[in-house]
Amino acid sequence: MWLNAPEGSALADFLSRAHTHLSHTPPPPYSPDAFHRLNGDHAISPLPGQGAPANMPRKAAVLVPIMARPEPTVLLTLRSAHLSHHAGQVAFPGGRMDPEDRDEQDAAFREAWEEVGLEARFIRSLGYMEGYLSSTGYWIVPVVGLVNPACTLTPNPSEVDEVFEVPLKFLMTPANHERHSREWQGTLRHYYAMPYEGRFIWGVTAGMLRNLYERVYA
Repeated sequence: MWLNAPEGSALADFLSRAHTHLSHTPPPPYSPDAFHRLNGDHAISPLPGQGAPANMPRKAAVLVPIMARPEPTVLLTLRSAHLSHHAGQVAFPGGRMDPEDRDEQDAAFREAWEEVGLEARFIRSLGYMEGYLSSTGYWIVPVVGLVNPACTLTPNPSEVDEVFEVPLKFLMTPANHERHSREWQGTLRHYYAMPYEGRFIWGVTAGMLRNLYERVYA
C-alpha cells in the first residue's frame, strides 16, 4: 500500500519527522501585532523600520506535495507564461481562499485539483507549516501532503505550463539554499533560490521550502 513507507527509506524518515514537527492544526490567523515574529518575505529581507502592511493580507493556501516514493520528491508547477501575476515562475499548487472553502486544507486540495488535476483521494494531509506573509499581500498557509504516485495529473493550460518533480533530498540540503538579491520597487530585496537542472526555484516557493527544512530537518 502506498502509505506504507519502506523501513529505513528516506520516505519513512521524512514521515517520521513530519509527524513530529508539523502542526496538526492550521496556524493562527494573520495578526499585525505579531508581524515581527511571522515567517515571510520580510523575515528573509528585513528593512530598517519596516512595519506591518497597511492593508490586511488576503488569505491563501498552497499544497506542498510530497510524492510517496522511496526517495521522495516535491511536486512543483511552472506557472503559465501568459498569467498577469508571477508568470513563468515555479510554484506550489495553490491560491486565494474562496468563501466556499471550509478551511486551508480544503482550499489547497481544491487548487491542486483545479491547477494540475490532482484528486483529493490521492492526497494524505501530513500537517501544516507556519503561515507565510508574501510581499504581494497574501497570508499563505502551507499544507504538507503525501501524494500517491499512482495519481494522474492533467495540468490546466490556463494556469500551468508544466508539472515536474525535484528530489526532496536536494531541496532539504542547506548547501543548495542560495541567497540572491535584486532591486524591487527601488529597494534591494533578498530571497532564497534553489536552482535545479535548469529550473529556478525562488521567492515565496523557495522561502517556504527553506521553512520546511528548518521545521523538519534542522
